[in-house]
Amino acid sequence: MARYTGADCKRCRREKVKLFLKGSKCESAKCPIESRPYPPGQHGRGRSKDSEYLLQMREKQKCARIYGVLEKQFRGYYEEAQRRSGKTGENLLVLLEGRLDNVVYRAGFAKSRDMARQLVRHGHFIVNGRKVDIPSFQVSPSDIIDVRPGSRELTPFLVAQAELSERTPPAWMEVVPNRMRILIHNRPVRANIDTLVQEQLIVELYSK
Repeated sequence: MARYTGADCKRCRREKVKLFLKGSKCESAKCPIESRPYPPGQHGRGRSKDSEYLLQMREKQKCARIYGVLEKQFRGYYEEAQRRSGKTGENLLVLLEGRLDNVVYRAGFAKSRDMARQLVRHGHFIVNGRKVDIPSFQVSPSDIIDVRPGSRELTPFLVAQAELSERTPPAWMEVVPNRMRILIHNRPVRANIDTLVQEQLIVELYSK
């Protein structure tokens, strides 16, 4: 499976906003964007005014990087969003939010989406009684997601369980800390998605 292997902090600097790709580091003074809030490279601080196309491209790149999706897969999500009724941009965000790795991150079981993706790939989660190790798996209303019994004593989950009280999950899901369980009540709606993305710019980009 293709994935990005470069420096995560460079991606945040390129978009000139924190994408929260490194968990707790993003919230500390060690975050590079705090000291270098400009794009990487020798021309990072001298860039001229962005064109309309560049703004649209950057918004698409920012969204893909937040959710850890590469171009081909992101295009697939966009095409699926187009086929669904409603606004394409909102449908796109709903599809991205419904990924299993994002759900694990949103629930507070991982400090970043990268970490959540790794935990899912290693087979630590059960969805409706069946092991699922595909990060892009789409959750549905009434789904029950559990940490496998044999995985609950692993350090990442012990740390997560101790910190769950400090995190508030989205309104469309419920977390049961003592059972390390996630209950999906509804599909996410745009009002419940706090991702700082202007999805209309993405729609304009792909509509050209």
